[in-house]
Amino acid sequence: MAFTLAEIAARFGGRVVGEPQVLIRQVGTLERAGEGQIAFLANPRYRAQLAATRAAAVIIAADAETLTARPCIVCDNPYAYFARVSQLFNPDAVAVPGVQPGAHVAAGAHIDALARVEAGATVEPGAVIGAGCWIGAGSFVGQGVALGEGCRLHPSVVVYAGCRIGARAILHSGAVIGADGFGIARDGERWVKVPQIGGVRIGDDVEIGANTTVDRGAIEDTVIEDGVKLDNQIQIGHNCRVGAHSAIAGCAGLAGSVSVGRRCTIGAGAIVLGHLSICDDAHVSADTVISRSIRKPGTYTGLFPFDDHRSWARNTALLRHLAELADRVRRLEQQLSQKDPPHG
Repeated sequence: MAFTLAEIAARFGGRVVGEPQVLIRQVGTLERAGEGQIAFLANPRYRAQLAATRAAAVIIAADAETLTARPCIVCDNPYAYFARVSQLFNPDAVAVPGVQPGAHVAAGAHIDALARVEAGATVEPGAVIGAGCWIGAGSFVGQGVALGEGCRLHPSVVVYAGCRIGARAILHSGAVIGADGFGIARDGERWVKVPQIGGVRIGDDVEIGANTTVDRGAIEDTVIEDGVKLDNQIQIGHNCRVGAHSAIAGCAGLAGSVSVGRRCTIGAGAIVLGHLSICDDAHVSADTVISRSIRKPGTYTGLFPFDDHRSWARNTALLRHLAELADRVRRLEQQLSQKDPPHG
Protein backbone atom coordinates (compact mmCIF):
# COMPACT_ATOMS: atom_id res chain seq x y z
CA MET A 1 0.00 0.00 0.00
CA ALA A 2 1.46 3.34 -1.05
CA PHE A 3 0.11 6.84 -1.66
CA THR A 4 1.65 10.03 -2.99
CA LEU A 5 1.57 13.19 -0.91
CA ALA A 6 -0.96 14.59 -3.40
CA GLU A 7 -3.23 11.58 -2.87
CA ILE A 8 -2.96 11.87 0.92
CA ALA A 9 -3.80 15.59 0.79
CA ALA A 10 -6.74 14.88 -1.51
CA ARG A 11 -8.05 12.45 1.10
CA PHE A 12 -7.47 14.43 4.28
CA GLY A 13 -6.95 18.03 3.19
CA GLY A 14 -3.93 20.17 3.88
CA ARG A 15 -1.48 21.87 1.52
CA VAL A 16 1.42 20.06 -0.14
CA VAL A 17 4.74 21.93 -0.17
CA GLY A 18 7.49 20.45 -2.34
CA GLU A 19 7.28 17.41 -4.61
CA PRO A 20 3.64 16.14 -4.55
CA GLN A 21 4.52 12.76 -6.11
CA VAL A 22 6.71 11.59 -3.24
CA LEU A 23 5.55 8.06 -2.47
CA ILE A 24 4.64 7.20 1.13
CA ARG A 25 4.30 3.62 2.39
CA GLN A 26 4.30 4.01 6.19
CA VAL A 27 4.55 6.47 9.09
CA GLY A 28 7.59 7.03 11.29
CA THR A 29 9.19 9.34 13.85
CA LEU A 30 11.25 12.39 13.01
CA GLU A 31 14.29 10.70 14.50
CA ARG A 32 14.06 7.33 12.76
CA ALA A 33 11.86 7.71 9.65
CA GLY A 34 13.50 7.05 6.30
CA GLU A 35 12.62 6.46 2.67
CA GLY A 36 8.92 5.98 2.06
CA GLN A 37 7.94 7.15 5.58
CA ILE A 38 6.12 10.28 6.69
CA ALA A 39 6.70 11.86 10.13
CA PHE A 40 5.08 14.78 11.92
CA LEU A 41 5.95 17.75 14.12
CA ALA A 42 3.36 18.78 16.71
CA ASN A 43 5.55 19.79 19.66
CA PRO A 44 8.04 22.68 19.27
CA ARG A 45 10.60 20.90 21.45
CA TYR A 46 11.27 18.49 18.56
CA ARG A 47 12.17 21.18 16.03
CA ALA A 48 15.84 20.18 16.16
CA GLN A 49 14.85 16.69 15.03
CA LEU A 50 12.86 18.21 12.18
CA ALA A 51 16.03 19.83 10.82
CA ALA A 52 17.88 16.49 10.87
CA THR A 53 15.09 14.12 9.82
CA ARG A 54 15.51 11.72 6.92
CA ALA A 55 11.76 11.19 6.53
CA ALA A 56 10.48 11.24 2.96
CA ALA A 57 7.96 13.89 4.03
CA VAL A 58 6.71 15.64 7.14
CA ILE A 59 3.30 16.78 8.44
CA ILE A 60 3.68 20.25 9.97
CA ALA A 61 1.78 23.39 10.95
CA ALA A 62 2.16 26.61 8.96
CA ASP A 63 4.50 28.20 11.52
CA ALA A 64 7.06 25.42 10.94
CA GLU A 65 6.90 25.43 7.15
CA THR A 66 10.19 27.31 6.74
CA LEU A 67 12.10 24.99 9.10
CA THR A 68 12.55 22.12 6.67
CA ALA A 69 13.44 21.58 3.03
CA ARG A 70 11.67 18.20 3.05
CA PRO A 71 8.39 17.79 1.15
CA CYS A 72 5.58 18.34 3.60
CA ILE A 73 1.86 18.62 4.17
CA VAL A 74 0.89 21.80 5.98
CA CYS A 75 -2.25 21.56 8.12
CA ASP A 76 -3.88 23.06 11.22
CA ASN A 77 -3.50 20.04 13.52
CA PRO A 78 -0.47 17.90 12.62
CA TYR A 79 -1.04 15.28 15.31
CA ALA A 80 -4.66 14.59 14.34
CA TYR A 81 -3.63 14.58 10.67
CA PHE A 82 -0.87 12.07 11.46
CA ALA A 83 -3.41 9.87 13.26
CA ARG A 84 -5.56 9.71 10.13
CA VAL A 85 -2.57 8.98 7.91
CA SER A 86 -1.45 6.23 10.31
CA GLN A 87 -4.95 4.70 10.15
CA LEU A 88 -4.68 4.73 6.36
CA PHE A 89 -1.46 2.68 6.41
CA ASN A 90 -2.35 0.55 9.43
CA PRO A 91 -6.03 -0.42 9.12
CA ASP A 92 -7.66 -2.55 11.80
CA ALA A 93 -7.79 -6.28 11.20
CA VAL A 94 -11.14 -7.48 9.90
CA ALA A 95 -12.91 -10.33 11.67
CA VAL A 96 -13.14 -13.60 9.76
CA PRO A 97 -16.78 -14.56 10.44
CA GLY A 98 -17.75 -17.70 12.28
CA VAL A 99 -17.94 -19.40 15.65
CA GLN A 100 -14.70 -21.28 16.26
CA PRO A 101 -14.62 -24.77 17.73
CA GLY A 102 -14.25 -24.49 21.48
CA ALA A 103 -16.47 -21.41 21.78
CA HIS A 104 -19.61 -21.81 23.86
CA VAL A 105 -22.70 -20.09 22.44
CA ALA A 106 -25.85 -20.74 24.43
CA ALA A 107 -29.18 -21.51 22.84
CA GLY A 108 -31.11 -18.28 22.50
CA ALA A 109 -28.04 -16.13 21.80
CA HIS A 110 -28.05 -14.36 18.45
CA ILE A 111 -24.73 -14.17 16.63
CA ASP A 112 -24.78 -12.25 13.36
CA ALA A 113 -23.46 -14.28 10.42
CA LEU A 114 -20.67 -11.69 9.93
CA ALA A 115 -19.46 -11.84 13.55
CA ARG A 116 -16.57 -13.90 14.91
CA VAL A 117 -16.46 -15.76 18.24
CA GLU A 118 -13.10 -17.30 19.13
CA ALA A 119 -12.33 -20.50 20.99
CA GLY A 120 -12.85 -20.30 24.74
CA ALA A 121 -15.31 -17.42 24.53
CA THR A 122 -18.75 -17.71 26.13
CA VAL A 123 -21.95 -16.06 24.90
CA GLU A 124 -24.93 -16.53 27.22
CA PRO A 125 -28.67 -16.76 26.42
CA GLY A 126 -30.37 -13.65 25.05
CA ALA A 127 -27.11 -11.96 24.04
CA VAL A 128 -27.14 -10.21 20.66
CA ILE A 129 -23.84 -9.87 18.78
CA GLY A 130 -23.95 -7.47 15.83
CA ALA A 131 -22.43 -7.76 12.37
CA GLY A 132 -18.65 -7.53 12.22
CA CYS A 133 -18.16 -8.04 15.97
CA TRP A 134 -15.08 -9.92 17.09
CA ILE A 135 -15.23 -11.73 20.45
CA GLY A 136 -11.72 -12.70 21.52
CA ALA A 137 -10.60 -15.95 23.10
CA GLY A 138 -11.69 -16.38 26.70
CA SER A 139 -14.09 -13.44 26.68
CA PHE A 140 -17.47 -13.63 28.40
CA VAL A 141 -20.66 -12.00 27.10
CA GLY A 142 -23.41 -12.27 29.69
CA GLN A 143 -27.11 -12.90 29.44
CA GLY A 144 -29.05 -10.27 27.52
CA VAL A 145 -25.96 -8.25 26.54
CA ALA A 146 -26.22 -6.33 23.25
CA LEU A 147 -23.17 -5.46 21.16
CA GLY A 148 -23.57 -3.05 18.23
CA GLU A 149 -21.97 -3.57 14.84
CA GLY A 150 -18.20 -3.81 14.58
CA CYS A 151 -17.37 -4.16 18.28
CA ARG A 152 -14.02 -5.70 19.19
CA LEU A 153 -13.60 -7.55 22.47
CA HIS A 154 -9.96 -8.54 22.85
CA PRO A 155 -9.14 -11.78 24.72
CA SER A 156 -10.41 -12.10 28.31
CA VAL A 157 -12.95 -9.27 28.38
CA VAL A 158 -15.98 -9.70 30.67
CA VAL A 159 -19.33 -8.07 29.97
CA TYR A 160 -21.85 -8.86 32.69
CA ALA A 161 -25.55 -9.51 32.08
CA GLY A 162 -27.81 -6.77 30.79
CA CYS A 163 -25.16 -4.33 29.55
CA ARG A 164 -25.49 -2.46 26.25
CA ILE A 165 -22.52 -1.53 24.07
CA GLY A 166 -22.82 0.61 20.95
CA ALA A 167 -21.25 0.24 17.52
CA ARG A 168 -17.49 0.04 16.90
CA ALA A 169 -16.54 -0.12 20.57
CA ILE A 170 -13.10 -1.51 21.42
CA LEU A 171 -12.60 -3.28 24.77
CA HIS A 172 -9.05 -4.34 25.61
CA SER A 173 -8.01 -7.41 27.55
CA GLY A 174 -9.03 -7.56 31.19
CA ALA A 175 -11.75 -4.92 30.89
CA VAL A 176 -14.77 -5.69 33.08
CA ILE A 177 -18.08 -4.07 32.22
CA GLY A 178 -21.01 -4.31 34.63
CA ALA A 179 -19.51 -5.71 37.83
CA ASP A 180 -21.37 -4.70 40.97
CA GLY A 181 -20.89 -1.16 42.16
CA PHE A 182 -19.62 -0.59 45.70
CA GLY A 183 -23.04 -0.41 47.28
CA ILE A 184 -23.05 -1.29 50.97
CA ALA A 185 -25.00 0.04 53.94
CA ARG A 186 -23.73 -0.04 57.51
CA ASP A 187 -25.89 -1.88 60.01
CA GLY A 188 -24.27 -1.78 63.42
CA GLU A 189 -20.89 -3.48 63.08
CA ARG A 190 -21.71 -5.10 59.75
CA TRP A 191 -22.23 -4.10 56.13
CA VAL A 192 -25.38 -4.94 54.21
CA LYS A 193 -24.99 -5.32 50.45
CA VAL A 194 -27.24 -3.11 48.29
CA PRO A 195 -28.26 -5.09 45.19
CA GLN A 196 -26.91 -3.42 42.05
CA ILE A 197 -29.84 -3.74 39.67
CA GLY A 198 -28.88 -1.14 37.07
CA GLY A 199 -26.75 -1.83 34.02
CA VAL A 200 -24.07 -0.17 31.92
CA ARG A 201 -24.82 1.68 28.68
CA ILE A 202 -21.87 2.40 26.41
CA GLY A 203 -22.22 4.53 23.28
CA ASP A 204 -20.72 4.28 19.80
CA ASP A 205 -16.99 4.56 19.06
CA VAL A 206 -15.91 4.10 22.68
CA GLU A 207 -12.52 2.58 23.54
CA ILE A 208 -11.85 1.04 26.95
CA GLY A 209 -8.31 0.13 27.99
CA ALA A 210 -6.86 -3.01 29.53
CA ASN A 211 -8.00 -3.84 33.09
CA THR A 212 -10.39 -0.90 33.23
CA THR A 213 -13.64 -1.46 35.13
CA VAL A 214 -17.03 0.15 34.62
CA ASP A 215 -19.45 -0.77 37.43
CA ARG A 216 -23.15 -1.28 36.88
CA GLY A 217 -25.59 1.16 38.44
CA ALA A 218 -27.26 0.61 41.79
CA ILE A 219 -30.73 1.34 40.36
CA GLU A 220 -30.27 3.29 37.13
CA ASP A 221 -27.52 2.66 34.55
CA THR A 222 -23.92 3.81 34.49
CA VAL A 223 -23.52 5.65 31.17
CA ILE A 224 -20.48 6.11 28.92
CA GLU A 225 -21.51 8.34 26.01
CA ASP A 226 -20.36 8.29 22.37
CA GLY A 227 -16.69 8.69 21.53
CA VAL A 228 -15.32 8.41 25.08
CA LYS A 229 -11.76 7.09 25.39
CA LEU A 230 -10.73 5.35 28.62
CA ASP A 231 -7.10 4.37 29.21
CA ASN A 232 -5.86 1.33 31.15
CA GLN A 233 -6.64 0.57 34.80
CA ILE A 234 -9.37 3.15 35.30
CA GLN A 235 -12.20 2.73 37.80
CA ILE A 236 -15.63 4.09 36.85
CA GLY A 237 -17.97 3.76 39.84
CA HIS A 238 -21.64 2.95 39.80
CA ASN A 239 -24.12 5.46 38.37
CA CYS A 240 -21.39 7.62 36.82
CA ARG A 241 -21.95 9.39 33.52
CA VAL A 242 -19.05 10.29 31.23
CA GLY A 243 -20.01 12.79 28.53
CA ALA A 244 -19.39 12.36 24.83
CA HIS A 245 -15.83 12.63 23.50
CA SER A 246 -14.21 12.90 26.93
CA ALA A 247 -10.91 11.14 27.59
CA ILE A 248 -9.53 9.74 30.86
CA ALA A 249 -5.90 8.66 31.31
CA GLY A 250 -4.60 5.60 33.15
CA CYS A 251 -5.15 4.85 36.84
CA ALA A 252 -7.73 7.62 37.27
CA GLY A 253 -10.84 6.94 39.31
CA LEU A 254 -14.41 8.23 39.42
CA ALA A 255 -16.29 7.46 42.62
CA GLY A 256 -19.98 6.64 42.49
CA SER A 257 -22.51 9.01 40.90
CA VAL A 258 -19.93 11.34 39.34
CA SER A 259 -21.07 13.21 36.24
CA VAL A 260 -18.38 14.26 33.75
CA GLY A 261 -19.35 16.63 30.94
CA ARG A 262 -18.61 16.50 27.23
CA ARG A 263 -15.11 16.97 25.79
CA CYS A 264 -13.44 16.78 29.20
CA THR A 265 -10.01 15.32 29.91
CA ILE A 266 -8.89 13.74 33.20
CA GLY A 267 -5.18 13.13 33.70
CA ALA A 268 -3.46 9.98 34.91
CA GLY A 269 -3.97 9.14 38.57
CA ALA A 270 -6.60 11.83 39.14
CA ILE A 271 -9.50 11.12 41.50
CA VAL A 272 -13.00 12.56 41.47
CA LEU A 273 -14.92 12.13 44.72
CA GLY A 274 -18.47 10.80 44.72
CA HIS A 275 -21.62 12.69 43.69
CA LEU A 276 -19.71 15.57 42.08
CA SER A 277 -20.25 17.13 38.66
CA ILE A 278 -17.70 18.33 36.13
CA CYS A 279 -18.97 20.72 33.46
CA ASP A 280 -18.30 20.46 29.72
CA ASP A 281 -14.79 21.33 28.48
CA ALA A 282 -13.07 20.99 31.85
CA HIS A 283 -9.57 19.53 32.09
CA VAL A 284 -8.21 17.88 35.24
CA SER A 285 -4.43 17.55 35.55
CA ALA A 286 -2.68 14.33 36.53
CA ASP A 287 -2.78 13.28 40.22
CA THR A 288 -5.36 15.93 41.08
CA VAL A 289 -8.08 15.18 43.62
CA ILE A 290 -11.40 16.83 42.75
CA SER A 291 -13.25 17.37 46.02
CA ARG A 292 -15.95 19.78 44.83
CA SER A 293 -17.91 20.20 41.61
CA ILE A 294 -16.39 22.08 38.67
CA ARG A 295 -18.84 24.52 37.13
CA LYS A 296 -16.63 26.54 34.74
CA PRO A 297 -14.60 25.25 31.78
CA GLY A 298 -10.84 25.42 32.25
CA THR A 299 -7.87 23.47 33.59
CA TYR A 300 -7.76 22.38 37.24
CA THR A 301 -4.66 21.22 39.12
CA GLY A 302 -3.95 20.39 42.73
CA LEU A 303 -1.46 18.40 44.79
CA PHE A 304 -1.38 18.57 48.58
CA PRO A 305 0.36 16.35 51.16
CA PHE A 306 -1.91 14.18 53.27
CA ASP A 307 -2.56 14.98 56.94
CA ASP A 308 -5.13 14.09 59.55
CA HIS A 309 -8.44 15.08 58.03
CA ARG A 310 -9.26 17.97 60.36
CA SER A 311 -5.88 19.68 59.82
CA TRP A 312 -5.99 18.97 56.09
CA ALA A 313 -9.45 20.52 55.72
CA ARG A 314 -8.43 23.63 57.70
CA ASN A 315 -5.19 24.10 55.75
CA THR A 316 -6.92 23.56 52.43
CA ALA A 317 -9.50 26.22 53.30
CA LEU A 318 -6.67 28.66 54.05
CA LEU A 319 -4.90 27.81 50.79
CA ARG A 320 -8.00 28.72 48.82
CA HIS A 321 -7.68 32.28 50.17
CA LEU A 322 -3.89 32.52 49.84
CA ALA A 323 -3.96 34.97 46.93
CA GLU A 324 -6.49 37.15 48.76
CA LEU A 325 -4.33 37.11 51.91
CA ALA A 326 -1.25 38.05 49.86
CA ASP A 327 -3.11 41.04 48.40
CA ARG A 328 -4.16 42.17 51.89
CA VAL A 329 -0.58 41.92 53.17
CA ARG A 330 0.64 43.94 50.18
CA ARG A 331 -1.91 46.66 50.80
CA LEU A 332 -1.02 46.80 54.52
CA GLU A 333 2.67 47.11 53.67
CA GLN A 334 1.93 49.96 51.28
CA GLN A 335 -0.14 51.75 53.94
CA LEU A 336 2.62 51.35 56.52
CA SER A 337 5.27 52.62 54.13
CA GLN A 338 3.16 55.73 53.42
CA LYS A 339 2.64 56.45 57.13
CA ASP A 340 6.25 55.84 58.09
CA PRO A 341 8.51 56.75 55.16
CA PRO A 342 12.08 55.51 55.42
CA HIS A 343 14.61 57.93 56.97
CA GLY A 344 17.55 59.06 54.84
